[in-house]
Amino acid sequence: MSVEIFKHVDDVLETLSTHKDATILAGGTDLLVEINFGRIRPTNVLAIDRVDELKDHSRNGHVRMGALVTYTRMLEADAGSPALQEAARTIGSPQIRNAATIGGNLGTCSPAGDALPVLAALEATVLLRSKHGERRVSFADFMTGPKKSVRRPDELIVAAEWEDAGAAQTYMFAATRNAMAISISGLAMVVDRARRRVGVGLGSCGPTIIRATEAERFATGVFEESGWDRPSRPSEAAAREFGKLAAGAAKPIDDVRGTAAYRRHVLAVMGARALARVGVIP
Repeated sequence: MSVEIFKHVDDVLETLSTHKDATILAGGTDLLVEINFGRIRPTNVLAIDRVDELKDHSRNGHVRMGALVTYTRMLEADAGSPALQEAARTIGSPQIRNAATIGGNLGTCSPAGDALPVLAALEATVLLRSKHGERRVSFADFMTGPKKSVRRPDELIVAAEWEDAGAAQTYMFAATRNAMAISISGLAMVVDRARRRVGVGLGSCGPTIIRATEAERFATGVFEESGWDRPSRPSEAAAREFGKLAAGAAKPIDDVRGTAAYRRHVLAVMGARALARVGVIP
């Protein structure tokens, strides 16, 4: 196995254009698990953790987060999304958060990736770059299946971008323990009061991250009625209905971590709590 260390994006792209079997190493928190379990045996590893260009993070109405921004950095700085910061707290141990990156979560593209439901709810855009240029892909079109995406072998994930959606956001998840565990179900909710938009992303309950569109439409009606500019607590009946619609969007399976029925139950409870929580946030 060969390992090449890079400091510049252009050098990475040049190598990707000629090595179709290259494996990109950012934080390594997902890659090392795959190697340890014998699931992959990479031959050409491209280490990009020293590429400073991919560590940029800016927020000025529009948020741009470089692929190498770590979860620790999201917690220490203004991540540009309260829900993303809440998701960052759930990821592994402090040591894992020091190394794991937003680009790694996108690159692995697991339905259990904790940051991904938030990116779905934010309607984020993924920036991909190759030697031949850059393209922008909406998150809705980026993920195509479990650990599969539209990224080509010659492309590098360079950043994620989204419009600043304000403070009315939350992320919740359930797992078999508080840390170092794959989530049973996750739910992100974003209420963009300025643009009068609701986004709901579900994780660990289908082959990809799922948008709960019926729940989004219902919540939009709730905020239309109460007033987008005025924080208010939704009724218990509205919260339960929202949770029911969120759970109804899921496509879960039975596995060692939980049954499909339990996953739907968890989503219904989290959905009701999420609507109650964000409703009172201005």
